[in-house]
Amino acid sequence: MFRFDQLIRRDMIIRDVKQRHPETVAIFEAFRYRDTCDDCDIETVARKNGLDVRDVVEALNGAAFGPQKDSENHASN
Repeated sequence: MFRFDQLIRRDMIIRDVKQRHPETVAIFEAFRYRDTCDDCDIETVARKNGLDVRDVVEALNGAAFGPQKDSENHASN
């Protein structure tokens, strides 16, 4: 069952997110996050790159949890 405390948050360290959710690496690349920023939190890098942190976090959570939720719904139908 999905738990909200598992969601990716703006204060999380990028390296930790990539390790827990490898499917987010493509999202970080799409937002032009550099590997040198892996020890920073998501919000800091978003601000430095002029990005809306809400958009970044939403995309990361979609990558990490979106397909899983859809698969669960189809399996129960």
